[in-house]
Amino acid sequence: MINYLIQVLLFQAVLLAVYDFFLHKETFFKWNRFYLLIAPFLSFIIPFLKVESIQKSAAQDYLIQLPTVFLNPQNVIGQSENSLIVLDFLKIIFYVGMLILLSIFFVKLFKILTLISSNRVVKKENYNLVLLENKHSAFSFFNYIFIHKDLLENNSFNVIQHELVHCKQKHTLDLLLFELLKIVFWFNPFIYIFQKRITLLHEYISDAEVVKETDKTQYFNKLLSETFSVENITFINEFYKQSLIKKRIKMITKEKSRNIKQLKYLFVVPLLIAMLFYSSCSEKAQSDTLNIEKSNKNDEEEFKNKQVAGSAEDDSVPFSNVDEIPVFPGCEGTKEELKKCFQEGIMEHVGNNFNSKKAKGLELEPGIKRIFVMFKIDSEGNIADVEAKAPHQILADEAIRVVSSLPKMKPGKHLGKNVGVKYSLPIAFKVESEEGDLKNENGSQPIYILNGKEISELEMKQLKPSDIERIDVLKDKSAMEKYGEKGKNGVIIITSKVQ
Repeated sequence: MINYLIQVLLFQAVLLAVYDFFLHKETFFKWNRFYLLIAPFLSFIIPFLKVESIQKSAAQDYLIQLPTVFLNPQNVIGQSENSLIVLDFLKIIFYVGMLILLSIFFVKLFKILTLISSNRVVKKENYNLVLLENKHSAFSFFNYIFIHKDLLENNSFNVIQHELVHCKQKHTLDLLLFELLKIVFWFNPFIYIFQKRITLLHEYISDAEVVKETDKTQYFNKLLSETFSVENITFINEFYKQSLIKKRIKMITKEKSRNIKQLKYLFVVPLLIAMLFYSSCSEKAQSDTLNIEKSNKNDEEEFKNKQVAGSAEDDSVPFSNVDEIPVFPGCEGTKEELKKCFQEGIMEHVGNNFNSKKAKGLELEPGIKRIFVMFKIDSEGNIADVEAKAPHQILADEAIRVVSSLPKMKPGKHLGKNVGVKYSLPIAFKVESEEGDLKNENGSQPIYILNGKEISELEMKQLKPSDIERIDVLKDKSAMEKYGEKGKNGVIIITSKVQ
């Protein structure tokens, strides 16, 4: 989800930049309106589009990253609980933000409905004229035009003409669309900017229609001379808004853009292709339940790049080109089944043989640590070229020892020949503080449920990482509802692969 939101924000920023730098000064108002309405939605849709041909034409992966092996499942459980607390907190913030924006929307809508019900409404052929008693304003909402009654006596026909264009072209729908987007994506600053851009464009469109039948100089002199109250409602079209007057006058006096400049819209085509390419080739974000230190991530990328650089110099084949993947001893079935069995075999081997006690006494800072292991299954099926990067050399040596002891595999094949295939294996473990037992925030011990039965903390700590299928955490009300009083300190539900 985070990766998706980042792509949406990136695409919207780029499309907004294209409008601001290339399109907003042109007089192709209808095209610009279409662009501003469609651009945000393209940003929401493109990340979901994965074109297989583009994915195949992208740079090949020389190695495949295996799932992270978590040493000591109790540490994973503890970290999972903390992560879920953070996620729950973010969800609360998200829904509170939505509720606030929705409340503001209904307050403003109620304000408009109150103006309609408390003032005289004159029904015309194509619109309704609301004569305001107290507000010296002029604005429109759907087919309602709001104007102070004194302005009618002062020959303000241009104002009504202007607002009538908003009504006929249904500009209110545009603004309401962005208003709804703001409620759901209240944290997205680009939605607010898009709405401001289309609000100004609406004024350009109405001004352009009015000056076809009115002298330009007379019209913008009226803009400057009249004084109106301004409503703080983002989904109405106001005739007078001080911040927009200068831009509107400048656009009124601007010569019509030459048709050749419509070619600017073609700039969007390669841009959309680039976005599609980026979206298709972007790697799926890892969903590990641990918070890994940023420096560790940088080390991992640096270590990977070093290994990939040397892949072209040996007999290794990019993993995406391998016709038959290496097979772990005893594995059978389809390609997907062989892949899953391979991963489980390696995870079980590492989990059973890695001596995590070697981390003690190394004076490592408490927290989640990672070991990055690179290895190759050569054309003979042997484990070769094992290298590791770890917070301490002793841990790196242990990782190399464990991975080197993997059994001989059935080698991968490409075009009928045995080939070498490179793998990346992350190993994660938690360095505990002196009070490193598994407790929740108030220091109380949660209860542990394995396959529906309560177990002790000692039994939980004896579980093998490779035996765990999933971990769920219940707390507060949900834990009490299901497990009664004994669930008051939280419940950790473990489901094993074999029950």
